[in-house]
Amino acid sequence: MFLTLMGTVVIAGIIGYASEKTGWTRNGIIQSIIICVGGAFLFYFVRIMFGISFGSPGLNAVISSIGALIIVPFHWRR
Repeated sequence: MFLTLMGTVVIAGIIGYASEKTGWTRNGIIQSIIICVGGAFLFYFVRIMFGISFGSPGLNAVISSIGALIIVPFHWRR
């Protein structure tokens, strides 16, 4: 379980960094990584508590990171 959590953090960090380097988001590298890691943590704990999952833990990390990058910045922009 601990290795799954660490893998989730690493995958989320890579997604956040790649989204900034490709120009998909314009939040800043650190901000995008924090958003992705936060979304991945949230979905990881939801998966543990309620059993909701998209499949493998890696796929869960990718989908939750991308979802957090879509939801969080658009919520605060006007």
